Amino acid sequence: MIKGLVFDINGTVNDIHTNEYHDEIYRVLGNFLEYQGILLNPKKIQKLFFEINSQQRKNSGKEFPEFDAPGIFAEIMEKHATKYTQSLPPEKLNVLPGILAEIFRAASRFKLQLYPGVMDILADLQKKYRLAALSDGQRLWAIPELHVVGLSDFFDPVIISSDLGYRKPDKRIFERILDTMRLEPQEVFFIGNDMYHDIFGASRMGIKTIFFKSNQGDQNYSGANPDYVIYNFSELPEAIRFLEKNT
Repeated sequence: MIKGLVFDINGTVNDIHTNEYHDEIYRVLGNFLEYQGILLNPKKIQKLFFEINSQQRKNSGKEFPEFDAPGIFAEIMEKHATKYTQSLPPEKLNVLPGILAEIFRAASRFKLQLYPGVMDILADLQKKYRLAALSDGQRLWAIPELHVVGLSDFFDPVIISSDLGYRKPDKRIFERILDTMRLEPQEVFFIGNDMYHDIFGASRMGIKTIFFKSNQGDQNYSGANPDYVIYNFSELPEAIRFLEKNT
């Protein structure tokens, strides 16, 4: 008997577009850092962001590492702090890395909306199933974005890869969601939009999968075989009915 539905977030319920290479991001960050006494040109900030990001992943020792966005900006601040920076109140210095990470996301985000039908369909599904979210990304971005689109109260639990330091398709992240929900693989369906991270990752845990062929994510992976494919979110209830009947 199916008791839970686990959803990826971005590309599955949220139609989101970001561009981390857009010059405007680093102009805004540079301007904000000036108020903290740190003088770096936008190109330098961009270079530091990607270098530290890469180094974090390399140093993690994990097969599928996740980066730490506030940690990136904490390192930038530590290495380039001036006497003016060091004179700022400690309580301000403590929160600045998180604020910089939020500014980064805000400046890089160009679209955030639900796919058609998501709200009504989740409301109906919530009457019968426990809904959970399992997504790659940063918690300080993912949770506010769920609030923006009105989905804050739909998912419990919400597990984000930044909580753990590793991302899908790592088996441990799927084990974590199952353990937290206290459900077995055969009691859950996973709904995602990426053939490798979502479908391959969940399938090798023995979880039945529904692939949403949206406008995002890897559409093909030779080792991934979804149990059902939908092309519009509105097809999800029928996919669930079919799999329940034939499982």
